Amino acid sequence: MDRRRWVGVALAMASACGYGSGPLFAKSVYGSGLDWLALLYWRFLVGGLLVWAWALLVPANRAAFRDLTRQRTLALLGLGAFFVGNASTYYAALESVSASLAALIVYIYPALVAVLSIRWGHGLRGRRPWAALGLVTVGVAFTLGGIETRAEPIGIVLIVASPLIYSVYIILAARLAGERRGETAASRTGGAGAETRPAVASALMITGTLAVVAIAAIGAGEPVVPGLVPSGAWFGLLGIAVFSTALAVSAFYAATARIGAANTSLVSTVEPVWTITLAMLLFDERLAPLQLFGGALVIGGVILAQTTPGATPDVVVEEA
Repeated sequence: MDRRRWVGVALAMASACGYGSGPLFAKSVYGSGLDWLALLYWRFLVGGLLVWAWALLVPANRAAFRDLTRQRTLALLGLGAFFVGNASTYYAALESVSASLAALIVYIYPALVAVLSIRWGHGLRGRRPWAALGLVTVGVAFTLGGIETRAEPIGIVLIVASPLIYSVYIILAARLAGERRGETAASRTGGAGAETRPAVASALMITGTLAVVAIAAIGAGEPVVPGLVPSGAWFGLLGIAVFSTALAVSAFYAATARIGAANTSLVSTVEPVWTITLAMLLFDERLAPLQLFGGALVIGGVILAQTTPGATPDVVVEEA
């Protein structure tokens, strides 16, 4: 595997681990009395500040801001606003759907992205990646098997809507990065990476998300100033902001530029494996043999997909 693919896979896995840590951090947030809307507000406020700080500290990122056109700026802000649909349906669904069932349904999105990428992006090439996609899908089902699956009708509607929205978001983000049919952003730019640097794109997208969430939170009377937030919520809020937002969003965008939306989504199926493993280590939860087998299938499928010869062009990307 060439260096660009290794970096892309590593970024996708880092993003998945960041996202996968969110439900564990959310335990203390919900336990303190905050609801999902307040969680989203502080998640994107603090996470956005961190991404903006990184974007402005790096000279190359500041230069990239100056090069942005008005059209691309508005497109990134708009895409961030669109992301609210995914985040809100997911966290709202968790109030009436078990986390395991939610994860199982949400992870139809790699297959959706793979199909959409055939027409609008850099699709999976050859039989091996498609076989890997099937393998990891079965693995996710086994990994989450045997866990409580309570659900209410409204929760099912919301959690089904979440991966549908997320799949469209991923394809749109990939196209803004420069991906086109049969070409990753990096291959189109001759190895220069995304057309807009990940830190810059992430800062603008999170700003668009925050704008919508803030309007909703203020309108709903949520605690939007620090003094109103219970002290017990801050650990979880900061964890979600750092790992599940600033790191996860930036790394996913950068990974997509290198290896394409479909491949990044496939690698991201390690997320539930990471979440369950972390829960086992931190909360002394035990994994059943079926879950261990499912986790092995996911990891095996990811490795299988990355051993496909010629899946991505041989270029090296250096990008902050």
